[in-house]
Amino acid sequence: NKIIVVIKLAVIILFLAIASPHVNPSNWVPFFPFGFNGVVSGAAIVFFAYIGFDAVSTAAEEVKNPQKSLPIGILVSLAVATLFYVAVAAVLVGVVRYTELAGQSAPVAYSLAQLGINWGSGIVSLGAIAGITSVILVMMLGQTRIFYAMSRDGLLPRIFGEVSKKSNNPVKSTLLTVILTGTAAALLPIGVVAELTNIGTLAAFIIVSLAVIILRARKPDYPRPFKCPWVPFIPLLSTALCLYLVFSLDFQTQLRFIIWLLIGVIVYFSYSLKHSRVKNP
Repeated sequence: NKIIVVIKLAVIILFLAIASPHVNPSNWVPFFPFGFNGVVSGAAIVFFAYIGFDAVSTAAEEVKNPQKSLPIGILVSLAVATLFYVAVAAVLVGVVRYTELAGQSAPVAYSLAQLGINWGSGIVSLGAIAGITSVILVMMLGQTRIFYAMSRDGLLPRIFGEVSKKSNNPVKSTLLTVILTGTAAALLPIGVVAELTNIGTLAAFIIVSLAVIILRARKPDYPRPFKCPWVPFIPLLSTALCLYLVFSLDFQTQLRFIIWLLIGVIVYFSYSLKHSRVKNP
């Protein structure tokens, strides 16, 4: 995974280095062609690109000093990702006007091809494959640990909490993750998967933000190695922004999320509530 990350970062830096001299500032005008509503609608979809920084927390039990390392890892990874995304987006639409990128499945490679840098286009395509592989590895790691933790707490059947004696990994949770993600990828369009993932993640962030406020009020003396500052203002701001993005998604996505949420509620009340070790220690 480290090698893959180095490869994709090198490809991003290479793109910025060879494309920046060809930026035409007039391509940035108008800067908001679809207005503020267009920015918000785009943010609700592009949010998918930023999902993953929260996956760092799922590996807390495998980190030597999680109290110190996890907050740094989450904030630094988010800052670095934001910096690269903004830089690539600015250079990309500066080289090729945004109207030409509509419908392009590989806009970065396309922009280099338009500049006549075909060798760079090929390298970027390889970098994209490396990037996708890295994302799959990280998200699979995070999701398997979530299923493992849910099983350990009794929210899922005990079998998904079993750990391999040889590799010390939750093999059954990994198989469950592979089956679910593989089925979704095979049967659903990528746009539907992305938007459903976005709204699910936004809902999770809303729950976490509200939980911070509730726990701070109910358990003020609870030990907190990392303490969220300015409670309740930051959690409330986070909740409001996430809700705004949720309602910026189309109705079909919201409807799919409600159906998926109802399935989760049925599983919880039919199985998880009876077996929860938190509810019934």
